[in-house]
Amino acid sequence: MSFTVGFDLDMTLIDSRPGVARAIDILGAEFGIDLHGARFATRLGPPLAQMLAEAGAPTDLIPAMVTRYREMYPSVVPEILPMAGAGEALAAVRALGGQILVVTGKHQPHAELHVAALRWQVDTVIGDLWSAGKAEALSAHAATVFVGDHTGDMIGARAAEVRAVGVTTGPCTAEQLWRAGAHVVLADLTEFPEWLTAEYSRASR
Repeated sequence: MSFTVGFDLDMTLIDSRPGVARAIDILGAEFGIDLHGARFATRLGPPLAQMLAEAGAPTDLIPAMVTRYREMYPSVVPEILPMAGAGEALAAVRALGGQILVVTGKHQPHAELHVAALRWQVDTVIGDLWSAGKAEALSAHAATVFVGDHTGDMIGARAAEVRAVGVTTGPCTAEQLWRAGAHVVLADLTEFPEWLTAEYSRASR
């Protein structure tokens, strides 16, 4: 049976908060703006430019800030670790003969760096997509499931008409994920292999 499972990256597969917080504090210091890196990193999901605007960065500086952030970000990649159960979740897809797709709002070269650093064998990485924008990639790769931690991920899954699986490891509560259209909500990825096995056992009957 051939199928594809999509995963979000930040706070779904990786805990990028420590690295993002440090990079944002450095960025703020360079531009003379207090961006509160630790607080910034609790809201991961939307595009960087949007998050900088919400954090109070001057509009005219945001393009330069995004460029500088992207220059420095690779230096924090080694300190960013997988979320609990991430490796096992990917392995569960493989064990059932599935393909693995990563669709993330993170800048694609940075997403690829994370996948390489963690030595994950995934089939496709697509970055720079947010919320309903993720639907195009999910549809193009014939995904049947999309797993994410943000309401934007649930919106993207619903727009692509695939199973929306929420995990409460990011900034959104279970209630928020349900309201955004989740078909199922898990505490974290440690629960995903059992859910996936049951889901595809039903589908193959």
